[in-house]
Amino acid sequence: MQVESPPLLPLLRSRIQADILTVILLNPEQEWTLTDLASRVGTSVATAHREVSRAEQAGVVSSRKLGNVRLATAAPGPLTEPLTELLLRAFGPRQVVAEELANVGAVDAAYLFGSWAARYSGQPGRAPVDIDVLVVGTPDRDDLDDAAQRASRRLAREVNVTLRSARWWQHGTDAFHTEVTTRPLIPLTAPTTSTGRAADGDQAPSRPGSGRVGS
Repeated sequence: MQVESPPLLPLLRSRIQADILTVILLNPEQEWTLTDLASRVGTSVATAHREVSRAEQAGVVSSRKLGNVRLATAAPGPLTEPLTELLLRAFGPRQVVAEELANVGAVDAAYLFGSWAARYSGQPGRAPVDIDVLVVGTPDRDDLDDAAQRASRRLAREVNVTLRSARWWQHGTDAFHTEVTTRPLIPLTAPTTSTGRAADGDQAPSRPGSGRVGS
C-alpha cells in the first residue's frame, strides 16, 4: 500500500515518520522505548522500529539496548538541528501549545482546528500560516493570551486562541460549533514526563456526539 507524504511537510515520506521524528527530536533529553513511540503516534512497534532504524542511518537518532528494550533518543549531528527546526515549525504545534497551556489553570480541554488540523489530518492545501486553538474551560484570559504569545514565538507563526465554555462544547448549536466539530480536530499532545510518557489524566474530553478522541 502506498503511503502518502504529509501535507504539512511533503519532503517526508509519511506522517508516521514525521510524528516519530518530532517526538524524538523535540524532546532531546529523553529516551523512548519503541513501545512508547508506537503508542504515542498510533502505529505498530514494527513500524516504529523501521523508522528509528532509518533515522539512525541518517545520523539524527541513536539507540541502545537495555535488556530486551531498545531505547531511542536524538543524536547530535550536522542534520539534527535543521531537521528539528523543520519539524518544530511543521509538526510542533501539538507539543508546543500543550506545553505553554500546561500551567494555565481551569483548562478542561484544548484542540487544534482550522488549516493546520486539516493538513495534519491529510487534507491537501496550502501550508497553514497560523495555528488555531480551541480552549474549553474557564481560564484567565490574560494567562491564555500570554501562553499563546509564547507558543507563537517558539513556532514562528501566530497562534490564535478561541475560548469556549464546557456547556458550549457539549451543547452548542451555533455555526462555529458546527464548523469546529465537523472538521478535523486534533487534541493537544500532553506534555511528557521524564520517562517519556504522557502525564496521567491528560486525555481530552470526547468530541460532542462521538467517542473519545485520543491524543
